[in-house]
Amino acid sequence: MPAPSSPAVFDRTRTFFSMSDNAPTESELPQDTAAQEAANDSVDGQQPGDQDWQAQVAALSAKNAELADQYVRAQAEMQNIRRRSEEEVSKARKYALESFAESLLPVCDSLEAGLAHQDASVQTIREGAEATLRQLKAALERNKVIEIAPPAGTRFDPHQHQAISVVPADQEANTVVSVLQKGYSISDRVLRPALVTVAAPR
Repeated sequence: MPAPSSPAVFDRTRTFFSMSDNAPTESELPQDTAAQEAANDSVDGQQPGDQDWQAQVAALSAKNAELADQYVRAQAEMQNIRRRSEEEVSKARKYALESFAESLLPVCDSLEAGLAHQDASVQTIREGAEATLRQLKAALERNKVIEIAPPAGTRFDPHQHQAISVVPADQEANTVVSVLQKGYSISDRVLRPALVTVAAPR
């Protein structure tokens, strides 16, 4: 006949089952572990993302500063170019006749020298005037001022000639008969048309 259980054995058995009831179940353990691992992964994943974002911000800030510097330099260069252009235009307007005036100075000197000879003969005065005229024509040619003096028989050109009268002539109609006053042009632009007579139709 078995012996009755002692009170000590009974207490140990009750304590064992009480601890078993309070312990987590198998289904609860994996769930808590998975949640913890997911939290750890989330925390670990935020750090590289934050670093990448900060690097991008730093790169964009540096690029923005570089572009701003380039813009300021470009603006300064444009202002310098505009200022130099305005100065050149101003000088060109102010001294446009400088070269032409300088080429006329020898002509003025020759005229003054001729007038200084009070007892010069007519022949001497004529020779001096012809020399001065050659100087003047040379100065005009150097400055692109060209005579318009069409020879007889040249077709009348309303852009370079101005007809004073129509005269009967033994030549083709609407051609130049004679030049009453020479014309002049500068760089293909007519300063003054030549005054001419034109042959009348037969």
